[in-house]
Amino acid sequence: MIAAIGAVASNGMLGLDGWLPWDIPEELAYFEETVAGAALVIGRLTYESMDVVPPDSFVVSNQPGLTLLPGCVQVDSVEKGLLTATATGKDVFVIGGASIYAAAWPYCQRFYLTRIGMPFAGDTLFPESIPLERWKVISDVRKTYRERKSGREVECRFLQYEQPHPRQLPAGDPSPAG
Repeated sequence: MIAAIGAVASNGMLGLDGWLPWDIPEELAYFEETVAGAALVIGRLTYESMDVVPPDSFVVSNQPGLTLLPGCVQVDSVEKGLLTATATGKDVFVIGGASIYAAAWPYCQRFYLTRIGMPFAGDTLFPESIPLERWKVISDVRKTYRERKSGREVECRFLQYEQPHPRQLPAGDPSPAG
């Protein structure tokens, strides 16, 4: 299965200075638990913001000479990342950033999206081009947590969307350079 996972504030923000605009440990723990053991497709900036990057992470970048952690592989397109990730035999998760979500969503069967119930300042918006309103909601769990920067209580809606007819990946060589 190819899925995407992310979180978005009520004003559409999903990033600030290469990381999350909020500090909600339980939401981050949900992300980590959900993607555990999966192959990941990641944009370069998101990759560079991560403290821990598991093996079978495919980093989408055209930057020459990119140095990656062991087990991580550079690919030159989202499609190549999805092909090489699916070749691992693991579930595949697209984890951002915004341009990676925008390119990958047609191929995703599911989108795990946490809707954070308050606005946050940020510099990266969730892509408006992703038509989640046309996807079926298959799970909607609401929990309230304390956001640590503001000290305020915030509702988090852990939604799972399912796309009825995801696009098939183009046939191709799943090797990173191929």
